[in-house]
Amino acid sequence: MNTNELRFDEKGLIPAIVQDHYTKEVLTLAYMNAESLAITIDEGRTCFWSRSRRELWRKGETSGNRQRVVSITADCDGDALVVEVVKDGPACHTGAESCFFNRVYLSEELKQFSYEGLYRLIRGRKTAPQEGSYTTYLFEKGMDKILKKVGEECTEVIIGGSKGDRAETIYEIADLCYHVMVLMVQMGISVEDVTRELEKRHVVDHKVKQERMQ
Repeated sequence: MNTNELRFDEKGLIPAIVQDHYTKEVLTLAYMNAESLAITIDEGRTCFWSRSRRELWRKGETSGNRQRVVSITADCDGDALVVEVVKDGPACHTGAESCFFNRVYLSEELKQFSYEGLYRLIRGRKTAPQEGSYTTYLFEKGMDKILKKVGEECTEVIIGGSKGDRAETIYEIADLCYHVMVLMVQMGISVEDVTRELEKRHVVDHKVKQERMQ
């Protein structure tokens, strides 16, 4: 499908669902007209039509939180778009990674775990401390305490693995993952940062010594 086949509404607009390329998280819902879509394709970063200001709006123009476009896909009717992006900062003007953070409903039976969800929960304990929260306690104690816990959990994983105890090793790996995420939040490292680093490593079957750049 080419852009001439898209079906814009009576106002000349088409909804564009912006999605994180790495995590597949829905970041925002915006609108494009023919001009902003052409600019998006030409420049390789998102440009929308602001319905409130009635003008073109290049995402990140003032905030610096640009969105580099990976792909644009139209639905079966050609009247809606999904725009996959690599974001250079939060998608929402509130500072949140996604504009969709006000939960309306969650099925306890069908809800699924995700590393992104855990990361957001941990980050929330840092930005909005909660009394009695172990995660908040770690952030209050600071980097030395967090690093100590990461080291302790690494040791526990080694002990579980050396005993050949599968259940114990799984349990300790989960503990390690959690504490590593606390460290990530403390240092401002996102899940996407780690994903991008892994994505760059095309060869994983050879031992490569990682050395600090001088």
